[in-house]
Amino acid sequence: MPESEIVQFDNVGLRYGTDREILSNISFTLFPGRFYFLTGASGAGKTSLLKLLYLAQRPSRGAIRMFGTDVITLPRERLPAYRRRMGVVFQDFRLVDHLSAFDNIALPLRVSGVREADLQGPVTDMLEWVGLGHRAESRPATLSGGEQQRVAIARAVIGRPDMLVADEPTGNVDPEMALKLIRLFEALNRLGTMVVVATHDVHLIRKVPDSLIMRLDKGTLADPTGALRYPPRRVEAGR
Repeated sequence: MPESEIVQFDNVGLRYGTDREILSNISFTLFPGRFYFLTGASGAGKTSLLKLLYLAQRPSRGAIRMFGTDVITLPRERLPAYRRRMGVVFQDFRLVDHLSAFDNIALPLRVSGVREADLQGPVTDMLEWVGLGHRAESRPATLSGGEQQRVAIARAVIGRPDMLVADEPTGNVDPEMALKLIRLFEALNRLGTMVVVATHDVHLIRKVPDSLIMRLDKGTLADPTGALRYPPRRVEAGR
């Protein structure tokens, strides 16, 4: 796989146990610096596909390459190094309840061994970037849903990932906040991070006219090229 490609799925299938495949014959290529939407009805397999993307799940068959490496055969002890190159934003936030907004955002840096003396600047800058400089000491329970999601986004991108994956990040917020969150993703994308956002909100997709669209239908990509612009037209990201 050329170095310019971040992710490549080739004929990937996923099943749990002996049940039928949740994902079947999934093939696509994702390129750096692009903004992708993953769409599809509830139950289409979006979350399962994202789990494969952020290496929380291994496929039942097929090949997956990330950053030029076959990640299916990669020893488990080497997976954390690849996960550090990506950020993940969950719909249910997954913040640590007893930690402040500052400490939630700082958590990935602390885990990776950054010294306490070197945390203040980057975390404070990130809080300002998401508009929460005044809520640094607030715990999740005192934050609104939109504020919690912005903390989750800041935590996901504090390490300057090459790839950001977001699973229905606007599902628990009002339309105005949803647009603000998408604008944050766009700003990150302009800085060079490849972004993949799972959503069923077509109106939100229209707000990012240069985005590429991947549509899942009952576990398969509805368009075999894997990615379409909005309005749909073929682009080089497809296969």
